[in-house]
Amino acid sequence: MAVRSILVLCVGFLLMANSGEAAPPEPAGRVTGVGGVFFKAKDPKALAAWYRDVLGLPMEAWGGAALRYDAPKHPPVLTWNAFPASTSYFAPSTSAFMINYAVDDMDALLARLRAKGVQILKADDSDPNGRFAWILDPEGNKIELWEPKP
Repeated sequence: MAVRSILVLCVGFLLMANSGEAAPPEPAGRVTGVGGVFFKAKDPKALAAWYRDVLGLPMEAWGGAALRYDAPKHPPVLTWNAFPASTSYFAPSTSAFMINYAVDDMDALLARLRAKGVQILKADDSDPNGRFAWILDPEGNKIELWEPKP
């Protein structure tokens, strides 16, 4: 819950920052967003096929996916957050990262996951930021799925 509270605060700060006040121009040479997520896999082709077939990621011929910010129902921001090394939020995964994927229809995705034999670790419909669910990919990486509130 503390993690989502931080997310709510971050989104709140972003909304306040865009409240109509003229901000000073940003200096050149700064980060403007996340350009990609890259990680090692034991079997990259098999893992890419799983993400394509199970989660519906639109895989490209080069082996990865290009996820568009202007896709319908996609949140307007990407959240960046460093967790303490001692966090248990990524458990049962032992990976040092967890990716949160925004989804357009949690019910449809969870039905597809169950049909493919994927265990849903937990689902939460009570969060003020939307609906969440957690699964593991075939290499044991925890995945957070998020359907933002409209």
